[in-house]
Amino acid sequence: MNYWLMKSEPDVFGIDDLKAAGTDHWDGVRNYQARNMMRDDMKKGDPVFFYHSNCKEPGIVGIAEVVREGYPDHTAFDPESKYYDPKSDPEKPRWFMVDLKYVRHFKRTISLQELKQQSELADFKLIQRGNRLSVMPVTAAQWSFIMSLEPGKR
Repeated sequence: MNYWLMKSEPDVFGIDDLKAAGTDHWDGVRNYQARNMMRDDMKKGDPVFFYHSNCKEPGIVGIAEVVREGYPDHTAFDPESKYYDPKSDPEKPRWFMVDLKYVRHFKRTISLQELKQQSELADFKLIQRGNRLSVMPVTAAQWSFIMSLEPGKR
Protein backbone atom coordinates (compact mmCIF):
# COMPACT_ATOMS: atom_id res chain seq x y z
CA MET A 1 0.00 0.00 0.00
CA ASN A 2 1.14 3.53 -0.81
CA TYR A 3 0.07 6.73 0.93
CA TRP A 4 -0.55 10.04 -0.83
CA LEU A 5 -1.31 13.71 -0.43
CA MET A 6 -3.34 15.50 -3.10
CA LYS A 7 -3.84 19.25 -3.19
CA SER A 8 -6.88 21.14 -4.40
CA GLU A 9 -8.16 24.66 -3.97
CA PRO A 10 -11.34 24.53 -1.86
CA ASP A 11 -13.14 27.07 -4.05
CA VAL A 12 -12.41 24.92 -7.14
CA PHE A 13 -12.93 21.40 -5.73
CA GLY A 14 -12.76 20.98 -1.98
CA ILE A 15 -13.34 18.07 0.32
CA ASP A 16 -17.00 19.09 0.66
CA ASP A 17 -17.34 18.67 -3.11
CA LEU A 18 -15.84 15.18 -2.92
CA LYS A 19 -18.13 14.33 0.00
CA ALA A 20 -21.17 15.48 -1.99
CA ALA A 21 -20.07 13.44 -5.01
CA GLY A 22 -19.06 10.39 -2.97
CA THR A 23 -16.60 9.40 -5.71
CA ASP A 24 -15.09 11.60 -8.41
CA HIS A 25 -12.21 11.71 -10.86
CA TRP A 26 -9.11 13.80 -10.17
CA ASP A 27 -8.59 15.53 -13.49
CA GLY A 28 -6.54 18.43 -14.79
CA VAL A 29 -3.11 17.45 -13.46
CA ARG A 30 -0.61 18.84 -15.98
CA ASN A 31 2.72 18.01 -14.40
CA TYR A 32 4.62 14.98 -15.68
CA GLN A 33 5.94 13.87 -12.29
CA ALA A 34 2.46 14.01 -10.72
CA ARG A 35 0.99 12.32 -13.82
CA ASN A 36 3.50 9.48 -13.53
CA MET A 37 2.54 8.86 -9.90
CA MET A 38 -1.16 8.76 -10.77
CA ARG A 39 -0.57 6.60 -13.85
CA ASP A 40 2.01 4.18 -12.44
CA ASP A 41 2.00 4.18 -8.64
CA MET A 42 -1.43 4.95 -7.22
CA LYS A 43 -3.34 1.74 -6.55
CA LYS A 44 -6.91 0.95 -5.63
CA GLY A 45 -7.25 1.16 -1.85
CA ASP A 46 -4.39 3.62 -1.32
CA PRO A 47 -5.30 6.27 1.27
CA VAL A 48 -4.96 9.95 0.38
CA PHE A 49 -4.67 13.06 2.52
CA PHE A 50 -6.94 15.72 1.02
CA TYR A 51 -5.11 19.06 1.25
CA HIS A 52 -6.67 22.48 0.72
CA SER A 53 -4.24 24.87 -0.96
CA ASN A 54 -4.28 28.52 -1.97
CA CYS A 55 -6.68 29.49 0.81
CA LYS A 56 -6.67 31.33 4.14
CA GLU A 57 -5.48 28.27 6.09
CA PRO A 58 -3.80 25.72 3.81
CA GLY A 59 -3.67 22.26 5.32
CA ILE A 60 -4.85 18.68 5.44
CA VAL A 61 -8.62 18.59 5.87
CA GLY A 62 -9.49 14.93 5.48
CA ILE A 63 -9.00 11.55 3.88
CA ALA A 64 -9.95 10.04 0.54
CA GLU A 65 -9.19 6.67 -1.04
CA VAL A 66 -8.12 5.68 -4.54
CA VAL A 67 -10.96 3.62 -6.04
CA ARG A 68 -9.87 3.56 -9.69
CA GLU A 69 -6.28 3.38 -10.84
CA GLY A 70 -4.77 5.68 -13.48
CA TYR A 71 -6.61 6.08 -16.77
CA PRO A 72 -6.56 8.74 -19.53
CA ASP A 73 -7.75 12.20 -18.48
CA HIS A 74 -10.58 12.92 -20.90
CA THR A 75 -10.44 16.66 -20.24
CA ALA A 76 -7.19 16.79 -22.24
CA PHE A 77 -9.15 15.85 -25.39
CA ASP A 78 -11.98 18.38 -24.94
CA PRO A 79 -11.36 21.75 -26.65
CA GLU A 80 -14.02 23.27 -24.35
CA SER A 81 -12.16 22.22 -21.19
CA LYS A 82 -9.73 24.52 -19.41
CA TYR A 83 -7.46 21.44 -19.21
CA TYR A 84 -7.47 20.85 -22.97
CA ASP A 85 -4.11 19.83 -24.43
CA PRO A 86 -4.04 19.78 -28.24
CA LYS A 87 -0.93 17.58 -28.13
CA SER A 88 -2.72 14.85 -26.17
CA ASP A 89 -4.21 12.10 -28.33
CA PRO A 90 -6.80 9.53 -27.18
CA GLU A 91 -4.74 6.85 -28.98
CA LYS A 92 -1.62 7.89 -27.07
CA PRO A 93 -2.79 9.88 -24.03
CA ARG A 94 -0.42 12.29 -22.38
CA TRP A 95 -2.39 12.92 -19.16
CA PHE A 96 -3.93 10.54 -16.64
CA MET A 97 -6.23 10.71 -13.63
CA VAL A 98 -7.50 8.51 -10.82
CA ASP A 99 -10.86 8.27 -9.11
CA LEU A 100 -11.11 9.11 -5.42
CA LYS A 101 -13.75 8.22 -2.86
CA TYR A 102 -14.50 10.45 0.12
CA VAL A 103 -13.62 8.78 3.43
CA ARG A 104 -13.95 11.50 6.07
CA HIS A 105 -13.20 15.04 7.18
CA PHE A 106 -10.63 15.64 9.88
CA LYS A 107 -11.99 17.12 13.10
CA ARG A 108 -9.85 20.17 12.33
CA THR A 109 -7.51 21.38 9.61
CA ILE A 110 -3.93 20.28 10.22
CA SER A 111 -2.35 23.43 8.88
CA LEU A 112 0.77 23.76 6.78
CA GLN A 113 2.18 25.97 9.52
CA GLU A 114 1.67 23.22 12.11
CA LEU A 115 3.17 20.58 9.81
CA LYS A 116 6.28 22.72 9.32
CA GLN A 117 6.79 22.84 13.10
CA GLN A 118 7.02 19.04 13.47
CA SER A 119 10.59 17.72 13.55
CA GLU A 120 9.21 14.27 12.67
CA LEU A 121 8.19 15.69 9.27
CA ALA A 122 11.52 17.27 8.32
CA ASP A 123 11.71 15.17 5.15
CA PHE A 124 8.00 15.47 4.25
CA LYS A 125 7.83 16.56 0.60
CA LEU A 126 4.99 19.01 1.27
CA ILE A 127 7.15 21.23 3.47
CA GLN A 128 10.34 21.03 1.45
CA ARG A 129 11.29 24.27 -0.25
CA GLY A 130 10.27 24.53 -3.90
CA ASN A 131 7.94 21.52 -3.91
CA ARG A 132 4.74 22.61 -5.60
CA LEU A 133 3.43 19.25 -6.84
CA SER A 134 -0.30 18.67 -6.46
CA VAL A 135 0.24 14.93 -5.94
CA MET A 136 2.96 13.56 -3.68
CA PRO A 137 3.84 10.39 -1.83
CA VAL A 138 3.66 10.17 1.94
CA THR A 139 5.68 7.58 3.86
CA ALA A 140 3.91 5.20 6.24
CA ALA A 141 5.71 6.86 9.18
CA GLN A 142 4.62 10.34 8.03
CA TRP A 143 1.04 9.13 7.54
CA SER A 144 0.94 7.66 11.04
CA PHE A 145 2.45 10.76 12.62
CA ILE A 146 0.05 13.14 10.84
CA MET A 147 -2.89 10.95 11.86
CA SER A 148 -1.72 11.29 15.48
CA LEU A 149 -2.10 15.09 15.24
CA GLU A 150 -5.86 14.86 14.99
CA PRO A 151 -7.66 15.64 18.30
CA GLY A 152 -8.27 12.57 20.40
CA LYS A 153 -5.57 10.60 18.55
CA ARG A 154 -2.58 11.43 20.76
